[in-house]
Amino acid sequence: MKFERRNPLTGEVASSAVAMKAGDIPAIAAKAAAAFPEWAATGPNGRRAVLMKAAAALEAKADQFVDAMMGEIGATKGWAMFNLGLAVGMIREAAAITTQISGEVIPSDKPGCVAMALKEPVGVILGIAPWNAPIILGVRAIAVPLACGNSVILKASESCPRTHALIIEAFAEAGFPDGVVNVVTNAPADAADVVGALIDAPEIKRINFTGSTGVGKIIAKRAAEHLKPCLLELGGKAPLIILEDADLDEAVKAAAFGAFMNQGQICMSTERIIVVDAVADAFAEKFAAKAKSMPAGDPRVGNTPLGAVVDQKTVEHVNALIEDASAKGAKVIAGGKGESVVLPATVVDGVTSAMSIYRDESFGPVVAMIRAKDEAEAIRIANDSAYGLSAAVFTRDTARGLRVARQINSGICHVNGPTVHDEAQMPFGGVGGSGYGRFGGKAGIDAFTELRWITIETLPGHFPI
Repeated sequence: MKFERRNPLTGEVASSAVAMKAGDIPAIAAKAAAAFPEWAATGPNGRRAVLMKAAAALEAKADQFVDAMMGEIGATKGWAMFNLGLAVGMIREAAAITTQISGEVIPSDKPGCVAMALKEPVGVILGIAPWNAPIILGVRAIAVPLACGNSVILKASESCPRTHALIIEAFAEAGFPDGVVNVVTNAPADAADVVGALIDAPEIKRINFTGSTGVGKIIAKRAAEHLKPCLLELGGKAPLIILEDADLDEAVKAAAFGAFMNQGQICMSTERIIVVDAVADAFAEKFAAKAKSMPAGDPRVGNTPLGAVVDQKTVEHVNALIEDASAKGAKVIAGGKGESVVLPATVVDGVTSAMSIYRDESFGPVVAMIRAKDEAEAIRIANDSAYGLSAAVFTRDTARGLRVARQINSGICHVNGPTVHDEAQMPFGGVGGSGYGRFGGKAGIDAFTELRWITIETLPGHFPI
């Protein structure tokens, strides 16, 4: 039995995939567990070689990825190619760390005792990836776990099953042993039961999830019943602070990229622009002009920087945020409400804490401008959020920027750069409502290995009994 994913812009069938049920999960989990020992025993250079082949196979599917992302989620060609480029880099970075999974010898107080801390593969890792940056986040869910010697199951998004299937096809072409890389697809109505069965499967030892904070809490609770560790990268409400000594032209460029790239459907998207009063009017004029110069259109035509949002539900949510803010005194200085999934780049100035857009993640092409009297108030507003993933601050004084950055409650903060910034080797993750744990680099190794203490006695034992 199959389910269909429809193009959000045209309503036509974009793809279809196998509609797995909860009852299908035990066999898949068992297959992944059976494949684990052989892959775990493969040497680091053997794992590296297969991962490098996977990177090349992924890269070769560029045209297929563009077609799939345009059809399934309304993405532009630029966003699809950006996804592919970073995802390929993530696989190559994962390949590079296979020889970096190192332990240490720890001095022991016991004579003749050699004590070691070893990082070893865990077993079967479940990766649950979303639709918004589907190649990046699908690859991130499995690449480092594979590099560490684990077998994996990718739970594909119901919104982009073909895009996620292409990732699995590329990994299969690379030559992973049968059962090491697995995929689960399901109809939207069965998502809760399928994910529950995956978490409950005894073969699955750890879970990484990228998605909404609400679903992340459900996954964490279910996993806690089995004492299974999770890595959760959840929602965001990224603040971008603009101080009075900022380069406003640079701030405008970064804010526009952060707020409107992929129609604002990125966990790191700039959701709150916090501007000190001294430069607020000047920034607002420049930023509104920039937003008005960024039209949205059919991504298949490919002549606009903004494409379509993922569904009509997003349209309704964004429109409701704009209506609420306007009714409470805010001013729309660019864009406005939309009727279709092609939404305009929208800037709402004069946002206050009484408005829903102040706190609620929009996950669409609308950004709130909040005015602050000074640096201290800007920091307070930035921290007045349940979320804490990415943040940014603009100032010509880099030492000041670092001081401000260290006062913001977030897992990531950029000085004089956009809130949207990801690199494979960096520790990526958030705090508070944005989740816990870190993908990327050495932090990723820690997330997907088991740290074990092993000793070797080299002298005769002496015991008190």
